[in-house]
Amino acid sequence: MSKNQLQQLPSVSEVLLEVNPYTNLHINYITSIIKSEISLFRGQAKAGKLKLQRNEIVIEIQDEIARLAKPSLKNIINGTGVVLHTGFGRAPISKKIISNVAKRLEGYVNLEFDLSSGKRGERQNHVSGMISGMCGTESSLMVNNNAAAVLITLNTLAEGKDVIVSRGQEVEIGGSFRIPDVIRKSQCNLVEVGTTNRTHLKDYEQAINKNTGAILWAHTSNYVVKGFTKEVPLSELSELAKKKRIPLVADLGSGALLDMEKLNLPSEEMVSSIVKSGADVITFSGDKLLGGPQSGLIVGKKRFIKAIHKNPLYRTYRCDKWTIALMEETLRTYRSDERVNADNLSMKLLSTSQNTLLKRGQKILTGIQKKKMKDLGLTVVESLVEAGSGSLPVESIPSAALKFQPKSMSVSALAKAFRTGDIPVVGYTKGNTFYIDLKAVLPNQMSKLIQVIQDI
Repeated sequence: MSKNQLQQLPSVSEVLLEVNPYTNLHINYITSIIKSEISLFRGQAKAGKLKLQRNEIVIEIQDEIARLAKPSLKNIINGTGVVLHTGFGRAPISKKIISNVAKRLEGYVNLEFDLSSGKRGERQNHVSGMISGMCGTESSLMVNNNAAAVLITLNTLAEGKDVIVSRGQEVEIGGSFRIPDVIRKSQCNLVEVGTTNRTHLKDYEQAINKNTGAILWAHTSNYVVKGFTKEVPLSELSELAKKKRIPLVADLGSGALLDMEKLNLPSEEMVSSIVKSGADVITFSGDKLLGGPQSGLIVGKKRFIKAIHKNPLYRTYRCDKWTIALMEETLRTYRSDERVNADNLSMKLLSTSQNTLLKRGQKILTGIQKKKMKDLGLTVVESLVEAGSGSLPVESIPSAALKFQPKSMSVSALAKAFRTGDIPVVGYTKGNTFYIDLKAVLPNQMSKLIQVIQDI
């Protein structure tokens, strides 16, 4: 039986003859796809489970090549309600910012060239002045993510030495980023002080010795310890660090440049307030609450930032022209500690009121046929969401969602239908109900969402 089925398998060259000559893939990649697919069908044939004829197998392989010929990265509608969704690229970038950057980056750019002097320039100069000015620091440096920012900072300031950390701040965030692991990879020695819920100033004092390289204060981005707790204020740690002549490093994680409460969002410590507390070096993400591309920002005292910049590791962590240009455009969306313009999509989405979202939800319903609404059990409900990526973790943010309780299909089938359409929509399932939260749906995607619902 399996021998007869093996005879149904086409050769690689046979399939290649049937491939569309205009397929936009490298011939070697197409060949590897064909070999991989034939291998899968061979496994079925050996098990006696091959159900397709030779010509049908060729068509199946052609379909797979056509699927892989389409771009893998797609524009999606984020119906999870999580604005800073790591799986979806965290901070969304507006079309205007992308367009501005694309126009400037066509061909060659003055990434590391000073047009005034005609000499070699520094890529950091395109953003460092703005970052330092906005944060109120002497200097700044931009690298490719906050994990890199923490690692290169500790490696520069305390390689081979002790780094003191409170046990209550040994956080792990998504993607297995663990403070203890980063310290060790920085070639530093981890010295834990205090307990999970209580750490005192005397704990730090007793841990300091001749081999102490730095004190690390880490913002517990994604959790909060409540009850019988004690944490040493940064201002007190700063006084101790200055007295002992030890650099104090603060890893903020998200890093807010705006007063979140003024935007009716949960309170978050601003970068500028951490600077005022006396920390020598502060690190934070550029693609979370700041709203920019994936990056890590290092701000603080000039002598420390200069040393970090000279570290050989910097070259492995430095940002390319696209990231720098996107960050420059993002920084230009800020006007003050309380104002940012609408081109900063992260802030625009996070600060959109529940009332506005409920109105958008009702408007969506008016665009859906009544029979379709009935079949899908579609209504608009109030909801609560999180900012995402460990940002603003303590309190939920009011939102609104489309609620689906379909009559003629399962919730899992409905969710898959939304995900796999021409315009992918990713929502979430809770119990026997499917939701598309409107918090992270861009205003210009509303009409598309209506069409997707109509086509389900």
